[in-house]
Amino acid sequence: MGRTSRNNLYLGIAILVFAAVLLVIWIPLDVQTGLIEKIRRQVVIGDALAPTVAAFFLVIGGGLLVLTERNSPDQANPSLSAIAFTALLVAVICVSLVVMRYAGPAAVYLVNTVQGGELEYRLLRDTAPWKYIGFFLGGTMMISGIIMLVEGRVSTKALAAAILAVIVMIIIYDVPFDDLLLPPNGDV
Repeated sequence: MGRTSRNNLYLGIAILVFAAVLLVIWIPLDVQTGLIEKIRRQVVIGDALAPTVAAFFLVIGGGLLVLTERNSPDQANPSLSAIAFTALLVAVICVSLVVMRYAGPAAVYLVNTVQGGELEYRLLRDTAPWKYIGFFLGGTMMISGIIMLVEGRVSTKALAAAILAVIVMIIIYDVPFDDLLLPPNGDV
């Protein structure tokens, strides 16, 4: 048996510290509205709700890592293949986020080039089909890329599952709310 480490404990503590920084410093200083806002007698989701929920999930995950480490303190050191898999996973996510961010503006630029128009993505970011381009392409790339990475092969089933998942997310998150912008349109 090789050397052992307590990587899960260190990872769990790092996640808990990051979640605490999110909850105590980053969210209060960066977000102007609360979790839930009441505007003109109408209750709406505040800007702080999503990052706060994400931070609480990080607390749960980090806490579980710390607690399970107490029950099994001898963890094997990560192998080179595990590190390579993690690096590929991070690369898939980063490339997908870049596609998500720039696909909409690139589509507007392409339409302007072909038609000679003067459309601005910032003005179109809340109108169909423009608001869906980046979210759809980047989300599909991220989900299918992660599935294919885990399966270790290129698969049309993974692509179909990703397309379906992104369409369901659009229906759940965009259709019911008039004032919600899908990522990354709030930052464009």
